[in-house]
Amino acid sequence: MTQTAQINPIATVPLAEFLQLKKNEALTIIDVRTPAEVNNEYLEGCHNLPLQELDEDTFNNLLNQANVQTPTAVYLLCGTGMRAKKAAEKLSAINATKILVIEGGMGALKAVGEKTQQGVGKTISLERQVRISAGALVVIGIILGSVINPALYGLSAFVGAGLVFAGVTDTCGMAMLLARMPWNRA
Repeated sequence: MTQTAQINPIATVPLAEFLQLKKNEALTIIDVRTPAEVNNEYLEGCHNLPLQELDEDTFNNLLNQANVQTPTAVYLLCGTGMRAKKAAEKLSAINATKILVIEGGMGALKAVGEKTQQGVGKTISLERQVRISAGALVVIGIILGSVINPALYGLSAFVGAGLVFAGVTDTCGMAMLLARMPWNRA
């Protein structure tokens, strides 16, 4: 009889519960934001493993380097909770450890007054970079379509279709591309 690997459902830990646990015990917390975002602001005691680099090997290497011996649970953190959910999906398929997404991410932690550490970085969040880039491309497409050739309105249409796709699938190609840019790397 073959034994199948256990796949854990993705669970979210309420913010108040996480903060209480954090006060009382040492937790394994992984921040899945880009190194540049973590360099701007971070939660003390977190390990950084960007979502775009997350796989079984990088996860296990991080735990080994941090001297974490088979944690009972791993808490995932990002800006709002969306990237942490994506990371949880990846990890739940490759690891039997209980994976918990911190509800609301860094934004929620700051909203309730949790102390964060200020880094030396000046990079804006990946979500804002996507909004700025998408908006700029739409405006450029409209200007180029008006001034040069109406066919260039297609740029705005392409960006709009990409935003619709991102909303429906919860996968943003522009965010994945921007996360790999030099200013978002350590």
